[in-house]
Amino acid sequence: MASDCRGRGDWCLHVDFECRVRLAHKAHSATMRGHEAFESDLFVTQQMPMQKQWYAVYVYTGHENKVMTNIQRRAESMHLDDKIGRILVPTEVELRSRGGKKMEVKRKLYPGYVLIEMVLDNDTWYLVKSTTGVIDFIPPGGKPVPLQEHEVQALLNTAEGAAPTPVVRFEKGEVIRVVSGPFADFTGTIEEVHPDKEKVRVLISIFGRDTPVELDFQQIERLD
Repeated sequence: MASDCRGRGDWCLHVDFECRVRLAHKAHSATMRGHEAFESDLFVTQQMPMQKQWYAVYVYTGHENKVMTNIQRRAESMHLDDKIGRILVPTEVELRSRGGKKMEVKRKLYPGYVLIEMVLDNDTWYLVKSTTGVIDFIPPGGKPVPLQEHEVQALLNTAEGAAPTPVVRFEKGEVIRVVSGPFADFTGTIEEVHPDKEKVRVLISIFGRDTPVELDFQQIERLD
């Protein structure tokens, strides 16, 4: 594993894929000049396993969903849809609080990347590489390498509906305003933050004394 991936421990579920992403960014500038001619990159079909595997594709940021749709459409028109399986733009759902209301927001886990389940041969390789918005497979500039099973499983688990992740927008020492509940319109200072419970402990001045009060994330908002 590359040196900039060491020491991260097991806390990161997608560590191997994230390391590949970092390496792809570093290698991208060195490989862009090789995109003019597809023919120079073609490989021998017989050397590739004739079964669907997952590959990561580097695309222009913001074009992930468009690339996914275009690959699906082109696979059908080129009669290659039997070799192209699922296409995934990994996302997660975050819980955000705005104006006292809790809302779910989708966020891309890996902006600039699309995952494709496919039989890799010259035809499918060309289909993907020639799709508008696609930059290269990972690793860039060489023969595509399929993702490992544990990487795929972690990403699929995320895509298949993990519980929304609360976004911690508050920090100890911040001054906030209470927007709902018995202390609505009071201001106070955050003393403790408990992201796992989505709660904060706030010091509110009541009758001239600082009184600790426990509130939910959605009950408070940051003062502008």
